Amino acid sequence: MSFSSKKFPHVALEADFCVVGGGMAGLVASIAAARHGVSVVLMHDRPVLGGNASSECRIHICGADRHNQIPNMRETGILEEIRLENLRCNPNRNYSVWDLVLYDMVQRTKNLKILLNCSCIDAVMNNDLIKSVSGWQTTTQTHYTVRAKIFADCSGDSVLATLTGAKHRMGREGRNETGETIAPKKADSGTMGMTCLFQARNFGTPQTFESPEWAYKYLRDEDLPYGGRGHSHGGWWGLGYWWVELGGMHHAIHDTELMRRELLKIVLGVWDHIKNQGDHGAESWGLEWLQFLPGKRESRRYIGDYVLTQQDIEQGGNFADTVAYGGWTMDDHHPAGFEAVKIGAPPTIFHLAPSPYGIPYRSLYSCNVGNLMFAGRNVSVTHVALSSTRVMGTCISMAQAMGTAVAMAVNHSLTPREISVHISELQQTLLLDDCYLPRIPQKFSSLTTEAKLKVSNSVDPEPVRDGWNRPIGDVSHAWTAQLGDSIAYLFDKPSHLTEVRLLLDTAMDKDLALSLHYKDHGMTHIPEETPRKFRIDVMQDGEWNEFRLMDNNYQRQVCIFVGKVVEGVRYTLIETYGAKSSRVYGFFVR
Repeated sequence: MSFSSKKFPHVALEADFCVVGGGMAGLVASIAAARHGVSVVLMHDRPVLGGNASSECRIHICGADRHNQIPNMRETGILEEIRLENLRCNPNRNYSVWDLVLYDMVQRTKNLKILLNCSCIDAVMNNDLIKSVSGWQTTTQTHYTVRAKIFADCSGDSVLATLTGAKHRMGREGRNETGETIAPKKADSGTMGMTCLFQARNFGTPQTFESPEWAYKYLRDEDLPYGGRGHSHGGWWGLGYWWVELGGMHHAIHDTELMRRELLKIVLGVWDHIKNQGDHGAESWGLEWLQFLPGKRESRRYIGDYVLTQQDIEQGGNFADTVAYGGWTMDDHHPAGFEAVKIGAPPTIFHLAPSPYGIPYRSLYSCNVGNLMFAGRNVSVTHVALSSTRVMGTCISMAQAMGTAVAMAVNHSLTPREISVHISELQQTLLLDDCYLPRIPQKFSSLTTEAKLKVSNSVDPEPVRDGWNRPIGDVSHAWTAQLGDSIAYLFDKPSHLTEVRLLLDTAMDKDLALSLHYKDHGMTHIPEETPRKFRIDVMQDGEWNEFRLMDNNYQRQVCIFVGKVVEGVRYTLIETYGAKSSRVYGFFVR
C-alpha cells in the first residue's frame, strides 16, 4: 500500500465469500450464497446495483427465451423473484425504482454486506490462493480490505485477473485453434464493442433539437447501419440503438473513456439526423436521457477447467456438470461496430443456437487460482460462445449456480474445484431453489414421492412431482386448479413435516422483463394467472385445520415452514389476479 493511503481511514472486513462487481451476476451470486448461510461482502464500484441493467445503462435482461420468442424458457430462481418484485413495485417501468428493487433485495438478505462506490484496486496472494482484496471507496475516502475464503470476479472486466495472475484471454480465437466455423481464420485482438443508448419520448407538442458542435453529422440514411429502415418513425426511440457501438477495434478496458466520448458524438449525431435531416416522424419527440456509462459486451475472459465453445452450444451443451443454461443466438457483433457500415459489413450476425443449451460448472472457476470463481460475461468461454452467453439472463443463471456452489464449498470446507465431485448435490440444490437445468429432473424426498396425492377435480395431479417444474414442449408439467380447487398429500403415517414448497403460475408463456426497447414493453402488473390468495391446511387426528392463509402473494416460489407432525398437507386456491384458473408446477414436502 502506498504512503498516501496511510492518510485515509482503513477498514478491514472478513467474510466467507467476497464478490467483486455488483452487476446482475454479482448481485445474484451474493444473494444465493448468503441465503445458503455464508457471510458475504459485495464490493461494487457504482452507486447503484445491476450493472448494465441499472438506471445508468438501462439494458434489458435478455435470456434463453429471447424476449419470449421461445415461451416457457425464461430463467427462474432469483431472477424470477426479482422480476415479480419489480412488477409489484414498479408498474410505471421507472429505472430508478428498478434500482431500488435491487437495493431492497440486498438490504433484506441476511449475511450480506455491500460496499458501494468501492473500486477493487489490489489483491494479496498466498501461493495460488487469494488472501484478500482491497478497495477504495470514493464517497468516504476510505480504504477497505476484505479477507475471505473464496472470491468471485463479477466485475465484467475481470479486474482480479490482472491483480492475481489468473489465466485469462482477450480477443478472438482463431478457427485454426478452436475449429469454430464462426471464428476468424486466425486469432486477433478484436472484441464486441460497447454501446451508449438514448431515451426519447413523444411529448405531444413540437420539440426542437440543436446538436452540439462537437457531435457528428449524418446527412443521409445510408450513413447509418440498416439505412432508413433502422431508425425511422419511432423505431426503438424509447431506448436507443444497440448498433451505436464502438471499442471492438480498441482496448475494451483502457480505451473506455475515449470510446465514451466517441459514442456520445455518434448518439447525438443519430438523434440530430432523426430530428433534423429529413422527415422521420419525430417532430414531437424529445430527448429524455443519455447513457454516459457505456454498456460493455466483452473484454477479459477467464480460463477455467473447461472453455465452452461454439460446438458445445450447437450440440446442446449436454454436460454431466451442467449447472446453468443459455439460449440466446450466437449474436457476434463485428469489432468495427458502428463503423462496419463503411466497410459493407453487418453490425452483427445472429448465428443459430439451440435453446436451451447447458453450461458446465467447470467454466465458472479459475484453472490456476484455487479460490477464484466468476460469473457474467467473463466466464471461461471462447469469443464465439460468449456471443451467446454474454446476455444477462444467462449470466444470472450462471451466477446463482456459482453462489450456491460457494456456499457448498464453504460449508463443507472444499475448494471450488472439489465441488465437481459433488455436482449432483449442487444440481439438486439449484433445482430446489427453482432454477432450471436442461435434461436434469428434480429429485424429491420420500415424504413427497411415497405420499398419496388427492385433488378436488379430475385433473391428473402427478405432474407436481414429476421433476419438471415448467412447460416443456407441449407438456405443461402442471396441475391446473379452478378457484376453490385443492390438492393434498396424504401420508401413510404421521410424519414430521419441515416445510412445504410450491411453484406457482407466473405466466411462463409471457414476457416479464423490464424493457423499453419493445413496443409492448412487457408486462406492467403481476400476471393474472398468479395466485393472490391461497390456504395451506394440515391434517392432524384425521381433521383438516388451517395452518396458513397466504394473502397478497405475487411470487412463483413459496416456501412455508411447518415444523409439525402431521398426516397430510393441502393447498387450496382461493383467488388469482384475475384468471379463472391457475397452474401448480411444483408441490413438494420434506
